[in-house]
Amino acid sequence: MNKLKHLGNKTAYTFDYQPEVLESFENQHPEHDYFVKFNAPEFTSLCPITGQPDFATIYISYIPDKKLVESKSLKLYLFSFRNHGAFHEDCINIIMNDLIRLMEPKYIEVWGKFLPRGGLSIDPYCNYGKPQTKYEEMAWHRLQNHDLEPENITNR
Repeated sequence: MNKLKHLGNKTAYTFDYQPEVLESFENQHPEHDYFVKFNAPEFTSLCPITGQPDFATIYISYIPDKKLVESKSLKLYLFSFRNHGAFHEDCINIIMNDLIRLMEPKYIEVWGKFLPRGGLSIDPYCNYGKPQTKYEEMAWHRLQNHDLEPENITNR
C-alpha cells in the first residue's frame, strides 16, 4: 500500500488526459470472483468537433484478478478527461483499455450514460473478459502478444 501516491496526499488536478495517474494495488481475495463497481456521475469531456462539454455518468464494473484500481487515482484519471476531446464511444473504450492495461481484470464493463444534446442521448457500452479454460488462455496470450497468424491461434 505504501506505493500509492495519491491516497492521503494533497490533490494536484490535471486538466489533460493522463492514464499514468492510475494506480493499482494487490487483490487480497484473488480466490473469489467478485464485482467492484464505480459510478462516476460528474464525468466531463469535450466534443472533438465543437469543443463543447459533454456530461455523463460513467459506470465501471469489473471482476479483479490480481490487482484492483485505487479509487482516488481513478477519480483523478476520470477528471483528466475534462479537457480531452473525444467522441462518447471513444471515451468509453479508452477508459476500458486503460483499466485493462492497469489491472488485467478477469472481466470488465464500462458504460457511459451521456446527457442528451440536440434531443439525442448516447449511451455507449463496452466489455471484455479473460478466458476461463487453459485452451482459451493459450489463444488469449497469443493474441495479447500480437501473434495473430491463424495457425498460431489454434490450440496445439
